[in-house]
Parts: sequence; C-alpha cells; structure tokens
Amino acid sequence: MKYETIPIKTEYIKPGDGYDELIFKISQLAQDDDYIIISETPISTAENNLVNESEYTPGILAYLLCDLWSKYLWGYILAPLFGYKKRTIKNLRQIPKQARNHKQFILKEYGLKHALQPTAEAGVDLSNVPGEYVSLLPVNPQKSAQKIKDEIKKRSNINVNVIIIDTDPVYKFRNTLFTTLPISHSDIKNNTGIFGYLMRIISEYIGPSILASTTKDISIENLIKLGSIAEEVEVKYSDNFFETIYNMKDEFKCDFDNVTVEMLDTINHIPGVIIRCK
Repeated sequence: MKYETIPIKTEYIKPGDGYDELIFKISQLAQDDDYIIISETPISTAENNLVNESEYTPGILAYLLCDLWSKYLWGYILAPLFGYKKRTIKNLRQIPKQARNHKQFILKEYGLKHALQPTAEAGVDLSNVPGEYVSLLPVNPQKSAQKIKDEIKKRSNINVNVIIIDTDPVYKFRNTLFTTLPISHSDIKNNTGIFGYLMRIISEYIGPSILASTTKDISIENLIKLGSIAEEVEVKYSDNFFETIYNMKDEFKCDFDNVTVEMLDTINHIPGVIIRCK
C-alpha cells in the first residue's frame, strides 16, 4: 500500500476547548477519502473528560498496589523476569507518591481488575494534561469520531474517514485480538485488565488500540496498520513526544503535578495524522 502522511500540528488543545482548532487544521490539509487518525487524549481533553486525582484519598489497598505490588514486585521481580523494557522497569522503580491517588481513582472507577495493572491502567492518561489531572478515554469515541467527520463535511465539504486510536496496544492470541482497555472497536476484545496484561506475555503484538472508526470498508487489521503508521509519524514530527509522565517531567524540569497549561502551550502538538492512500 502506497500512502502519504501529513502530521496535523496544533497548539495545546485546552480542557473543554472543543474540536474547532482540530477541525480547522484538518480542513486545511485533507482531501476526500483521507484517513484522519486522532489520538484519544486530545479528544478527551477537548471534551473536558478530565479528573483531578488529588481529590482521591488513597486507602490501604491503593498503598499496597502502588508501593508493594507495582513498585517492588513488578519493578524488581516480574518486569525483569518477563523481559520488559529497561525504561519501563526504571519507571516502575521510581513510581512517585502521587501514584497512590491514581491507584485509588482506578480502584473506585474501574475496579481491581484494572488497578492490578502496574502500568497503563484502564487507558487513563497522565501525560499531556496539567497538574494532577488525568485524561480518561472518550465517553463515546464512536460518537466523537462521527461528529468530527460530520463537522469537516459541513464546513469544508470534504468527506474523510475518522479513526480514534489509543497507544495502549492490541495483542493477538490465536485468532483473538484483545486489549486491556475498558472500551475499543467492536472487533477487539476489551476490558481484560490484568488478565490481558498477563496474556500479552505469550501473545503477538499487533499495534495500537482502535477505539472508533467511521468507515466500515476496511478490516480491523488494516485499521491497526493505519494506527501504527500514524504513531510513527507523530513520534517523528513531534518536538516532544510525551509517551509517559516521565518524558513530560524531563522536558519541563519539574514534578509532573506542577506542569501547567501554559507550559504545555509552549510546544507544538500533533493530535492526529492524515493518511492519504495512493
């Protein structure tokens, strides 16, 4: 498949800003039948689907899951045993105290199945958001994707295909595609939590999770391929690709809970990528 990729560069999309800037940028660059691959965090931020985790007081179980289970058991024993990346092991070993609030939030809102994951619990994103806020998955990603598609058509008379992805991976075991995320495209088994997290050790990595797509004319495997292409473009053209809160901390030289909207607004962002098949 031959294709052209175009990164969609914007300023920081602030909480509750809506899709206007994103739609404006896409309309300037897109053509009919383009695939518009958008990351989930700018969608949720635009929709103000954020939570301040400082409002959650960690209980005993949250302390145990953070300090004993994630930091020590996974950081020093299980992650090295299962051959995790050195970066992941390092991050687990330096889990900050604020992660206790995070575990408490996950426990309350998503349950133990997701809280047992030492990383990437329920797709809740701690990076690219200010202070102790976190970005949840879009409430209804299919509705969000369709709304963006319809607005682009309405404003610019361009008919595009909108796909919303999450960097949390999809794996394949035998003939089943699965993700740990609580929601996903209907062709991907979701909400597997810690069970999927462990299963991926013996499964094949496929690519990013597809949350929604406005096109029915392409297989889930090809949707994932498009998502993988978009991720590569995003990393290549981003001034700063904040895959984790540690990347954000290193860039701004402060604790992640001191990161402000003004700081995030000082760098270019790539919330999405246009893929044009030839």
